[in-house]
Amino acid sequence: MTAKLKALKFGALAEHIAAALLRLKGYRILARQLRSPLGEIDIIARRGRTLAFIEVKARTTMTQAIEAVNFRQRGRIERAALAYTADHPNFAEFDLRFDLIAIAPWQMPRHLPNAWQT
Repeated sequence: MTAKLKALKFGALAEHIAAALLRLKGYRILARQLRSPLGEIDIIARRGRTLAFIEVKARTTMTQAIEAVNFRQRGRIERAALAYTADHPNFAEFDLRFDLIAIAPWQMPRHLPNAWQT
């Protein structure tokens, strides 16, 4: 198996784990791997009146996963989130939040609500 394929499988598994974690915490998954010309959002979920745009990062260590979202990526996620809310006016009154779920082998996933703010 090539390194790229291995990384893709690890990332897909991480997103599956993240979605399961969110469901256990009472979130309803609205979309996964949402792509637009403005950016990509790994998971969009809601709980109550909060709409969370969640980036999932899987790395070999938890620290690497937490530090993996850079300024440029945050901007793309934010633009994609604004486009999503513009296309779904029923979420206009919801609180928007940008979360991170960090995944590392042999460690519990970490959900960081409000990982950054616009």
